[in-house]
Amino acid sequence: MNLHALKLFYETVTCGGVTKAAERLHLSQPAVTAQIRNLEHELAMTLFVPKGRGVQLTSAGELLFRHASRMFALERQMLQELADYRDGRKGTLRISATYLPANYMLPAWMAAYKQTNDLLHIALTTANSRTAYQQLLHYEADLAFIGGSKDMPEGVQREELMEDELWFIVPANHRLAGKTVELEEMMREPFILREEGSSSREKLLALCRLHQIHLPAAGLQFNGLNETIRAIAAGYGAGFFSAMEVDDAIRLGSVARVYVKQAELSNPIAVCTRSNEELSPLAQAFLEWIREKVLLTIGQ
Repeated sequence: MNLHALKLFYETVTCGGVTKAAERLHLSQPAVTAQIRNLEHELAMTLFVPKGRGVQLTSAGELLFRHASRMFALERQMLQELADYRDGRKGTLRISATYLPANYMLPAWMAAYKQTNDLLHIALTTANSRTAYQQLLHYEADLAFIGGSKDMPEGVQREELMEDELWFIVPANHRLAGKTVELEEMMREPFILREEGSSSREKLLALCRLHQIHLPAAGLQFNGLNETIRAIAAGYGAGFFSAMEVDDAIRLGSVARVYVKQAELSNPIAVCTRSNEELSPLAQAFLEWIREKVLLTIGQ
């Protein structure tokens, strides 16, 4: 079936005549009439019968118009959804993030961005940096927000958004609480370490190697941040965290900071994407929104 002719037939019916359809479509009246006649010839059916100065649908014409109405309504829906997708207003955005951005930044960002457009869906997965990179490279995530690690696998590019400090913490009643000590003395304490692949763990070990200090004894190991902080608050061991992660616990007095010489490290927070690959419109729109929000936050 000639879809162009079907479109002219549909417009003729909805406009109430050939003349108005021709005006809407910026065509001549004879051109529209000729296309409808060709459609009747193709279908071997009469679609219109004369009625006074106008035309009236035959039963075959009414049947065709019902189907054409559904088809062109679907076309309009398809074009609208494609436009929404193209402009980043509709679709699913999958984000993988390490604990710090996943818990202290992205929830507020995602909620605020969602309020700008209810058509989109954003899914967040919390993982360590190694897993987040894998999810990005395996197309299980569109964006990866990484706190800490600058070591990236091949095929990933990063854009740094902000920096946070890294702090040593101990139980609130610990002999080192609130004091300034040498790194070597700090490393004599038993540590509660995060799982392998955690950026804070890798930074701590790299710091020891840099200053040629023995690695701290790992008294306990947890996969989660909250479990680690609660264990330290309960009276055992030391930990190494991003300031944002432990600021509340320090203000509440459940743990205390230790000021360590030779250990003034920053914890960069970056967004990572696949190298040499265009982002989806939704990922691009969200990332541009994040850039503006981070710049405004820093400016304040």
